[in-house]
Amino acid sequence: MTDVFEPADGDGAQVSGAGRAAEVRTAFEGLLQIRRVTNATAADPAAVPAPWELNRMVRAVSLALEAAGFPPSAVGADGTRTATGYRVRPGERPATVYVEWLGPPGGGAAQAEEAELTACAAALGRLGWEALLYRGPRRRRFLEVERGV
Repeated sequence: MTDVFEPADGDGAQVSGAGRAAEVRTAFEGLLQIRRVTNATAADPAAVPAPWELNRMVRAVSLALEAAGFPPSAVGADGTRTATGYRVRPGERPATVYVEWLGPPGGGAAQAEEAELTACAAALGRLGWEALLYRGPRRRRFLEVERGV
């Protein structure tokens, strides 16, 4: 039995290492190949999300962020945050996801979130996603991500 690759969404255990980097690179190259095949008529097929991604947005956005080099957040067995980074979760509206910048209490995630989320939005924009920065409860920022126009 082989393990199925899952991109880090920021709500699991911490993942890292050379083996992980190779898995992410391979998965992202596969995603770009799917885009080239399914978006063959687009001017830049790699810059348009494939139908597969639109049906699995948390997974697709998580892979895009991890492949771009952003660290995922992580949680320990007891549910507390153990690492600072992105967290991707379903949005409140259909066909959207939210990206937050989270970390352990006192870890500085709140101070870094605007710059980090702005960088995440730029990386996602290059891949055909529209990512808008909002301020939510407790004045914490988040991205709302949807398919670009």
